[in-house]
This record gives sequence, structure tokens and C-alpha cells, in this order.
Amino acid sequence: MLSLYKQVCRECASLVTRRYSTSFSMGIRVFERPLRAPIYGIYGFVRFADEIVDTFHQQDKQMLFQRFREDTYHALEHGISLNPILQAFQEVARRYQIGRDLIDPFLDSMEMDLDNTRYNSSLYKEYIFGSAEVVGLMCLRVFVDGDEEEYERLKPTAQALGSAFQKINFLRDIRSDYHDRGRVYFPGVDYEQFDNVSKAAIEADIKADFDFAYTGIVQLPTSARFGVYLAYRYYTKLFQKIRNSPARDVTESRIRVADSRKVYLLASSAVKHRFNLL
Repeated sequence: MLSLYKQVCRECASLVTRRYSTSFSMGIRVFERPLRAPIYGIYGFVRFADEIVDTFHQQDKQMLFQRFREDTYHALEHGISLNPILQAFQEVARRYQIGRDLIDPFLDSMEMDLDNTRYNSSLYKEYIFGSAEVVGLMCLRVFVDGDEEEYERLKPTAQALGSAFQKINFLRDIRSDYHDRGRVYFPGVDYEQFDNVSKAAIEADIKADFDFAYTGIVQLPTSARFGVYLAYRYYTKLFQKIRNSPARDVTESRIRVADSRKVYLLASSAVKHRFNLL
């Protein structure tokens, strides 16, 4: 039955999210139920695209990515795919009007990683927009469920939150990005000379994104607010740990938030949400 196939594909997207990201899956689980499957569908899509360029080192990545792009477009056009992740995503995209204006920049940014190892200011901004800001906008499409006025009003803060998340990921993964993939995303930064001054400048940029993003989080529909706030709390805790660490530690190890701390953040965020203290 087609309905069974669609349900299995949605469950695949959920499994991908839970296996790849405890922080995002934790946030999604506290969304109101109708939002969970659509956000899983978005995460599965962006995760698999990223996996092609970051992981399949023994394969022809360019060929695989081009096939993934073509299969994405085919799924969007025809409303069906035998790739369960693309099947789940196309359902979300068609239901919530997630168009090529968001999908193409995302795919373009992922493809940039096949060739680029150093990013100047222009490429960096383009990459941040396509890899992170548009993902925030895809999720916002789901949250507002067709309310164009709300979408336009919350759009800048959704982009800022996606930007902050991505920049923190760059800082957290700076060692593996450099040693394993030869990449340095931050423009003008020399990894071999990365110091506290360079780190502080990046952190100031991230803080500005976070401060602006928070003003939008508190205005989100109640069905989505708690989940987004929880992801925000997790990333701000990670950001705090990175800020409190010297540059040398950031380049020598991957800083993370312990699972026990994530549980605490979940509980404390639930209290704030319950009593409207966000």
C-alpha cells in the first residue's frame, strides 16, 4: 500500500535524525506531534546531502552528488521517489511550499565543499546562506504552515539562528575540517596560527546572530517554540564551552555538551516554556 510506503519513508527520516544528531532529535521530539515528521523529513534530506561530500571518500562524489540533485528534482516534480529520504522530503516540500528558491542554494552550498577548501568573505556568506540559513527557512515554512505574513516577519531571525548554529559547528569541528578535509571556512583565518584574537572575533559574530535570533524564537507559534528554544539552549551551552576554552583547545579537540547536561537543559527549558518564561 502506498500509505504504508510513505509511513516507512517518514520513519527512515526519523531514524536518520536520531542516529546523526541527539541535539536536534531531542528538540524535534518536543514539537507538537504534527510538526515532527515534516522536520525529520527536512533533516534527513540535508543530512544525506552533507554525507555525500563529507564521507564517501572512496567514491566519485561529484557523480553521486549530481545524481542526488537530479533525484531530488525528479521527486519534487513527480511526487514520488524510491529513495526513502527523498520521498519523505518531497512530501514536506510539496505540502509546505518549500521551493527551489531554498532547495537550490542548499544543494549549491553542499556542492561547493567538493572543490573549495578556503573560503573568502563572499564565498563564506554564500555558503552560510545555502548550508544553514535556508534550512532555517525550510523549517519556518513548516512552523507557519502557509501564513506568508508570519513567514516574512520571522524570516530574518530564522536565518540568524541557522547562521549561528553553522558557525558554531565550524568552530567545534575546526580540527577535523582542517585535518580530515583540508577546509578552513572562516575567511582570513590561518588554522596554523589560530589564536584567541581570531577566535574572539568569530565569537562576537556568533553572539550577534544569537541575540537577534532569540527575538524571533519567542514569537514562534507555540507548537514549535519549545523545540526551537531547546535547540537554541543546547547550542548556546556549546557556545559557552567554546568561549571558555582557549583557541589551542578548540583546535586540538572537539568540544561537546555531555548527555547529562542535555537532559538538564531539556528539563529547565520545559519549566521555562511551561510558565511562559522564555
